[in-house]
Amino acid sequence: MTWLEAAFLGLIQGLTEFLPISSSAHLRVVGEFLPGAADPGAAFTAITQLGTETAVLIYFWKDILNIVKAWFGSLTGKVPRNDPDARMGWLVIIGSLPIGVLGLLFQDQIEGTFRSLWIVATMLIVFGLILAVADSIGKQVRALDKLTYKHGILFGLAQALALIPGVSRSGGTITAGLLMGYTREAAARYAFLLAVPAVFASGLYQLFTGLDEPGPYGPGPTALATLVAFVVGFVIIGWFLKFVSTHSYKPFVWYRIGLGLFLYILLGIGAISA
Repeated sequence: MTWLEAAFLGLIQGLTEFLPISSSAHLRVVGEFLPGAADPGAAFTAITQLGTETAVLIYFWKDILNIVKAWFGSLTGKVPRNDPDARMGWLVIIGSLPIGVLGLLFQDQIEGTFRSLWIVATMLIVFGLILAVADSIGKQVRALDKLTYKHGILFGLAQALALIPGVSRSGGTITAGLLMGYTREAAARYAFLLAVPAVFASGLYQLFTGLDEPGPYGPGPTALATLVAFVVGFVIIGWFLKFVSTHSYKPFVWYRIGLGLFLYILLGIGAISA
């Protein structure tokens, strides 16, 4: 049963990681309804995200390879520092700093207090409404080649909000992008690229430290969940980028609000524990 639960959670992780609906919130909620009725934990969540971020590496491998080559080339002077790919490399590094610093400073809260379902439900609704506003008023004219260092820092701060389950890593970053005038597809694409360093750092840290801590899923089931998340996530990336190129984020907004209200009801009647 533990293996089946882990595989199902891996499916949920793959389905929700790249959508602006918060994968960590879904793992937290779904865990309560499985036979084990347990919070999968921050370590399990971070490790399974290694699967979905590996999917990002493979899906965008040409883009990432060009960025890495140009960035190293800019250090040696072989590539101009204003080269778009070299600048993107610096922007990803700078944008990753806020979530790294805040993740270390608030590690105890992230693994404890912030995982309260009351907080999860509230964040789903509040940031769903903010996404709705951003999607409505954003000019959606800027492409990624117009990305500035100032915007890179703002993107990074928005991503850091995802340390609270319910906010959504992609949702927070995409919302910031829309408010700054980027197109839906550009904001989503950069959200995926920006997440790579932070997720791999967090996942590898938990891989070497978190598996020794008590939790509902051991190394084997966690590895299975990570593999499932990789396969499903790879499919979702392509679908999502095509979807947002021709559709608004409204379906995700309504879903977030509905899920948040549903959690409020369940918590209010005592059907689940916060």
